[in-house]
Amino acid sequence: MTQSLTVAVQMDPMDQINIAGDSSFALMLSAQARGHRLFHYDAGDLNWSDGHLWTKAHPVTVQRVAGDHYRFGEPVKLDLGDEADVVLMRQDPPFDLGYITATHLLERVVEKTLVVNNPRSVRNAPEKVFVLDYPQFMPPTLVTRSLDEARRFLAQHGEIVIKPLHGNGGKAIFKVGRDGANLSALIEVFNTAYREPHMVQAFLPAVAKGDKRIVLIDGEVAGAINRLPGEGEIRSNLAVGGSAEKTELTAREREICAVLGPELKRRGLLFVGIDVIGGEWLTEINVTSPTGIVAIEKFDGIDVAGLIWDAIEAKVAAKG
Repeated sequence: MTQSLTVAVQMDPMDQINIAGDSSFALMLSAQARGHRLFHYDAGDLNWSDGHLWTKAHPVTVQRVAGDHYRFGEPVKLDLGDEADVVLMRQDPPFDLGYITATHLLERVVEKTLVVNNPRSVRNAPEKVFVLDYPQFMPPTLVTRSLDEARRFLAQHGEIVIKPLHGNGGKAIFKVGRDGANLSALIEVFNTAYREPHMVQAFLPAVAKGDKRIVLIDGEVAGAINRLPGEGEIRSNLAVGGSAEKTELTAREREICAVLGPELKRRGLLFVGIDVIGGEWLTEINVTSPTGIVAIEKFDGIDVAGLIWDAIEAKVAAKG
């Protein structure tokens, strides 16, 4: 029998999640079924004092019943180094100073407690920056705040998309056509809204046929879905109206996974979702709060949450 673990889940408010497709909720259900004890807390409730990292956390039980999907117990002071076996860092971005500070704090318990994903590696691998390590798989890409550079890139590639470097869930992704209409206004708005540079990429017409989410567990492929854009959309994220369908990996996608896998494993990035367009173009490596496991189970019958817990339990056992 598997040892019962104390699992602290750092995530968004429980009453705001969509249990039908939420990967964090699926992980919690799977953990509970294995006899693990679950606690929920918000990243803003982290505290450090006298060499200890602790948080106010609620014991929580979960069930797949819409509108009645969780029950909180009375909050407790939970020492994440001495009392937790596992911390799941599952709050959604933005990848801002609050998020980064949480990684710095959690880094202080990794010798005692398994943090998934490794907080140092998450901090050093924001989704759209980490992918720059693999230019051989990327579409033509520019990272800039410069309107002049964006215009030159547009002239070179004809149609482009602009998106925030640290955005998530398909938010604020804009397509600019060959005439460049609204390019200057978009760069102006982005420069006002964000202090960092922005990502500009050649538009890939193949996105109309979907954007594949491939889930890797400890560097190995667990499964994939193809996400199709909604009517009148270029974005295929499920959070903005995209739909999922069953899929298979192309030879190029298997090559991408074979190259990425060992590095993900080395960095302690246990649960990762990569995005590939047209069977060949790697656009993101999602390490902060990847999703997609519920849809993969629906289409392929693969218990991805269970595979993730198999990997977690093995790593906890190895820590002794």
